[in-house]
Amino acid sequence: MKTALSIAGTDPSGGAGIQADLKTMTMNGVFAMSAITALVAQNTTGVREIVEMTPAFLKAQIDAVFEDIPPDAVKIGMVASCGLIEVIAERLHFYHAKSIVVDPVMVATSGDRLIDQEAVDTLKSRLLPLAAIATPNIPEAEILSGMTIRSQADIEAAARKIGDAYGCAVLLKGGHDINDANDFLYADSVGTWFYGTRINNPNTHGTGCTLSSAIAANLAKGFDLPTSIRRSKDYLSGALGAMLNLGKGRGPMQHNFNLTGEYAKEETEK
Repeated sequence: MKTALSIAGTDPSGGAGIQADLKTMTMNGVFAMSAITALVAQNTTGVREIVEMTPAFLKAQIDAVFEDIPPDAVKIGMVASCGLIEVIAERLHFYHAKSIVVDPVMVATSGDRLIDQEAVDTLKSRLLPLAAIATPNIPEAEILSGMTIRSQADIEAAARKIGDAYGCAVLLKGGHDINDANDFLYADSVGTWFYGTRINNPNTHGTGCTLSSAIAANLAKGFDLPTSIRRSKDYLSGALGAMLNLGKGRGPMQHNFNLTGEYAKEETEK
């Protein structure tokens, strides 16, 4: 079985963060591992408190994984401080990590800001150049590119700007009232649209974590980047379409619980 490592923060409600990553990677047929950057008290309605790991303890977690079960792919999610970003970059470089997916988590679905500007600058200079692909949403792409994104042409321009600046592929995720879940990939100076259908489901907490983790899992299994993206979008669409209803609010992201049919069975058996 192929292996994948998630480096990210937690979500006790189970819909995002490390918890979503581990579920998604498992359902996509790889052995999932984790290194926790922060303990986050959050649910679908907002972030209440964040307790960061120390850089030394994060380093110990990453070393423990790579020294025993080297991952075939790495997904990086919420990292809120410069010291943690520096440790991640140094350790991944040291271990010659491959198939690195950077989901530049900066703003929670609830609107809570999760990272300061100094950490954003460090993420740009240290993590993005290591990435096989970055997966920003539109607000995150605006921060990374310094652009205002209001149209599909803006999406294309921002993805090119980020990709050219940091030497990585960029999957700029659509939505946010600009298009119907269409995502734009910029890789090797070529742009490709991946079209999707907007699903009328209010349970969107954790969708970004899930998509990036699914991409990492598929890269770990040896699929190329476009195929990994298409498979991951299909997985997420199937999950959203199942409409699991949980909780008193919007409910945690239902894809973590309901893909137990033929698709999940097929992937696990592989």
